[in-house]
Amino acid sequence: MSDVLLDMKNVAIEGWSDRRWKPIIKGVDLTLKRGEILGLIGESGAGKSTLGLAAMGYTKGGCRISGGSINFDGQDLTRASNEALRQLRGKRIAYVAQSAAAAFNPAFKLIDQYCEAPVQHGVMSKTDAQKDAVELYRKIRLPNPDTIGFRYPHQVSGGQLQRAMTAMAMACRPDLIIFDEPTTALDVTTQIEVLAAVRDIVREYNTAAIYITHDLAVVAQMADHIKVLLRGEEVEQAPAREMLANPQEDYTKSLWAVREFRRAPPVAREGGEETLLDITNVSASYGAQKVLDDVSLKIRRGSTVAVVGESGSGKSTLARVIMGLLPPTEGEILHDGTPLPKLGTKRSRGLQRHLQMIHQMADTALNPKQRIKDVIGRPLEFFLGLKGAAKEARIRELLTLIELDPDEFMHRLPSELSGGQKQRVCIARALAAEPSFIICDEVTSALDQLVAEGILRLLDRLQRELDLTYLFITHDLATVRSIADDVVVMQNGVIVEQGPKDDIFSPPHAPYTELLLSSVPEMDPDWLTNILKNRREKPLQ
Repeated sequence: MSDVLLDMKNVAIEGWSDRRWKPIIKGVDLTLKRGEILGLIGESGAGKSTLGLAAMGYTKGGCRISGGSINFDGQDLTRASNEALRQLRGKRIAYVAQSAAAAFNPAFKLIDQYCEAPVQHGVMSKTDAQKDAVELYRKIRLPNPDTIGFRYPHQVSGGQLQRAMTAMAMACRPDLIIFDEPTTALDVTTQIEVLAAVRDIVREYNTAAIYITHDLAVVAQMADHIKVLLRGEEVEQAPAREMLANPQEDYTKSLWAVREFRRAPPVAREGGEETLLDITNVSASYGAQKVLDDVSLKIRRGSTVAVVGESGSGKSTLARVIMGLLPPTEGEILHDGTPLPKLGTKRSRGLQRHLQMIHQMADTALNPKQRIKDVIGRPLEFFLGLKGAAKEARIRELLTLIELDPDEFMHRLPSELSGGQKQRVCIARALAAEPSFIICDEVTSALDQLVAEGILRLLDRLQRELDLTYLFITHDLATVRSIADDVVVMQNGVIVEQGPKDDIFSPPHAPYTELLLSSVPEMDPDWLTNILKNRREKPLQ
């Protein structure tokens, strides 16, 4: 049996756009041995996911494999019948998607979805598959492995769901797994659990893997080799330790150098600092479950306050309370010294205009049927009453402000934009209301590092030009270092500590803050091994 499991030669993939086929992947080679992990990295649009899916002999709608060969264990997948591909997928080749929440069927329990592939492929009976599920849940350190499978997807956390998806991919003990950004949306402490589970299970079963990511520190922990892509072409490939220590190409070096941006502190104001938003003793609940407990903080005009913490810590709930989407059960919020009505529907249009929000997932925040001019034009009409030529002129100004060419982008649909361009449009939509305060909810978490840095620089420039105040919700501590003036650390709905960024990041830290800071991956291939060794006496929750 050959050591080489996957051999892709001169693979070309095209996509249908503007009534013609356009190249996406331009003659890329990829070789993967059994038990080996290859890291695929590059910015948005590089072709990482397209190449990863091609390893299964699969392309998304509107795409086709137009050249080259894809040999999996001696079988050319470009020539295989649909039936032959169906027999391979799920059984010998598995796929782990970026968003587990979107990939699971919400109407079925976890264990039933686990059992589907091994039963359909005739690998084992449903009874045996259920027993196997419990064993794999135990191996990947899911809590209550005997019973967690009988929950529905919405009844477990994001990190638990991502681990359950990894177990599901392993159900038939495949020879190859494609991991497509499996930890992008996870906080740093949950990410460690998922990375450890992925690495352990791949090693134990000698499974080969393609690990697609834009996070260089993550790929450093996972990959034996790293391949860098740019606009559908290979830039370079090398063993992971060699490339991390000494990248050869200028583009690779630029990836290594990103996130050096540091926001300058705000200019001192005449007459001293002003408090724009004053949150005092705010509590909130979902039904009987209290999710915010006696939260108090002040946000200075023109500043950026970062709110950090694990999933479920209350970050997004705090944003919902500020926006009037969830009424607080206790406490008060003042905007510019004026009490905010608890519900957004009770706030005047003028007050609503001053508080805007940029959501995490630009894909779901934009109406796929509306053109960009309509997306940005709606708040201009609603809040400012602009119509006709005045509205179009302002749309053009806003697109120019976010560094998109109005003539090129006004008439596009969201599907015709990259991830970073979509997020810029979401920023323009928030700016259209001419707000004084913007909540940025994980606005860079789904973006590659080059695009994310561009968004951070844009937000910083806009803040200075328009005198904006930001509440920046994030689980990325590198982003906090880049853009924040003050930091609020939350855990279980309570503020653990808060203060100026330099004070929060300087020891001594509160124990929970120390946990967060120590969980940020480093560009050291031994980091994950060492951190797990240091914590081995503490069971995962």
